[in-house]
Amino acid sequence: MKIRTWNRNILLTVVLGVLYLGFSTTWGREVSTNHWYVELDGDGGIEAAREVAKRTGFTYVRPILGSSNEFHFVHSAVPNIRTKRSIGHTRLLKAHPKVKRAVQQTGYLRVKRGFKPRITGVPVSEIKLKLQSMDDDKFKDVNVHIDNNKSPTDPLFKKEWFLKNVGQSGGIPGLDLNVEAAWARGFTGKAITTAIMDDGIDYLHEDLRHSYNAKASYDFSSNDPYPYPRYTDTWFNSHGTRCAGEVSAARDNNICGVGVAYNSRVAGLRMLDQPFMTDLIEANAMGHMPNDIDIYSASWGPTDDGKTVDGPRNMTMRAIVKGVNEGRHGLGNIYVWASGDGGADDDCNCDGYAASMWTISINSATNDGQTAGYDESCSSTLASTFSNGKSTLRDAGVATTDLYNNCTTTHSGTSAAAPEAAGVFALALEANPKLTWRDMQHLTVLTSKRNSLFDPFLKHHWKYNGAGLEFNHLFGYGVLDAGGMVDLAQKWKPLPERFHCTAGSVKREVKFGTEQPIELKIDTDACKGSDNEVNYLEHVQVFVTLKASYRGNVVMFVTSPMNTTTMVLSQRPNDDDHKNGFTRWPFMTTHTWAENPRGLWKLQISMAPGKNNAMDTGTFFEWTLILHGTKEAPYDKQVEDEEKHVKLYKVKRIHAAMKKA
Repeated sequence: MKIRTWNRNILLTVVLGVLYLGFSTTWGREVSTNHWYVELDGDGGIEAAREVAKRTGFTYVRPILGSSNEFHFVHSAVPNIRTKRSIGHTRLLKAHPKVKRAVQQTGYLRVKRGFKPRITGVPVSEIKLKLQSMDDDKFKDVNVHIDNNKSPTDPLFKKEWFLKNVGQSGGIPGLDLNVEAAWARGFTGKAITTAIMDDGIDYLHEDLRHSYNAKASYDFSSNDPYPYPRYTDTWFNSHGTRCAGEVSAARDNNICGVGVAYNSRVAGLRMLDQPFMTDLIEANAMGHMPNDIDIYSASWGPTDDGKTVDGPRNMTMRAIVKGVNEGRHGLGNIYVWASGDGGADDDCNCDGYAASMWTISINSATNDGQTAGYDESCSSTLASTFSNGKSTLRDAGVATTDLYNNCTTTHSGTSAAAPEAAGVFALALEANPKLTWRDMQHLTVLTSKRNSLFDPFLKHHWKYNGAGLEFNHLFGYGVLDAGGMVDLAQKWKPLPERFHCTAGSVKREVKFGTEQPIELKIDTDACKGSDNEVNYLEHVQVFVTLKASYRGNVVMFVTSPMNTTTMVLSQRPNDDDHKNGFTRWPFMTTHTWAENPRGLWKLQISMAPGKNNAMDTGTFFEWTLILHGTKEAPYDKQVEDEEKHVKLYKVKRIHAAMKKA
């Protein structure tokens, strides 16, 4: 990999992202907090930061992303939530001769996905474990002497239909993650750590305490190394513990169920349990110990209310980009994101986390192959796992660990889907520890399967793109296949270098409306002959600026030169914005993966009929098309010994499509 070119590509993308991400939220009014970003002049280090904090009446918290001159301060005399900025405190910091820059942090809303509050009197957990002594010999050798060719003996395993679907709870036999095939090959997640960025982990739970990675854990809400969940009567903070169990709950220990990667480790990064999120807390969580943590799993995001347009701020974007560029000693951290629970009235392309090309966005399916009622759809979703089955059937949810040594069979939502994906990726990383963050995305595309997934409303059909890859607007490239992924991971060979090409822009003011759709065109050579030439696509970003009388009725499609049409924005009937519109918002699609981008691209913008068939209007201002991919064919090295690569049927289809093109 050519690091210099790679870094240049990343820098430009980040600059483009920062132009809009800090100002695009439409959630209510942001508040001011008692947190400050402080940049010192020079590399004074921690001691200089402590001295500045002491002299100005602040409290030093920690460096930001391991920097020697950027720090996180708090001020105990300032309310942690206030409507006005504390200009005097900021001036006091700026007046110090060593301070180059000081910015008071705004607070904004981030919500857990799939969480349903406990109803008083209704038990949250179906199974109450008998408390065991921490020194009980029975639990000292968890996961030792296990026969991976046999099914687990854990009491809830038969209810874990997402691991082995035999038709229980009304499911379709065989519609699962195919983890037993990976386990039979000996891959159980050994030496891989997944960080659960959430509301904490009950690391004393008997099904988790042996897999808990204390060294890699931290509490960013309380600023200490003990991310234990805060108690509430509603068990509001059970979310992280449930997600952790899906990844690495122990096997054959007679407790709850078993994790997807039961020999892997989990770290707790507690950062959601507070009234408002800040850019610094997000950034520090996503950049925490990137050489010790392999995978970061996030089951949260902006409000799933169908009208919010929001994403990572400046420092958080820096953390993610730094993670994929430098984490895991240069191989790149894997960021797994739940696509969202806003249902058919929302679109996850309006969520800047799930729609980021640096993350792997995971949607969910039910145990009978349908999309769940809360699932959002969008063109940035890469693949799917599982959330829950039919609500009328008991135990159709996801079985996992729960707070205070309990178990549950009612975990659900895309919150449940993301940790399952993280577990599958942990198995793949054990099979091949040299996989990069890009390798993981390619493996996801190549090994995910349609299986029995379908849209019950018949709105989103399975299609083939120009490279011969089958995709669906709801499910991405299908359900993850752990057995297929570890098999291909073992044989995987390095990918060619990735570039990005600014394919062109359209800048002009054009009116559109309910009865007046518009079509815009960019004819590109995909930077042919330049250092950034792209011949095989990975991600495509469509940066759009427009305003509308009712933003939620704007619908957009992009058509590639190989005639693949992908919906980059669906109707969101609850989004009544008429002032902000979209400002260089990066709608992203993965549906043109492996296609040749050279030729004519089309952007179609229309206004769907509103309530009572209202006729809305809008104004288009700008469209910039950015192509990400490789100059060289990405899978040539994978098929050098084609006879042995029986799993690469998708690759063969891609080669056939390219020859035809």
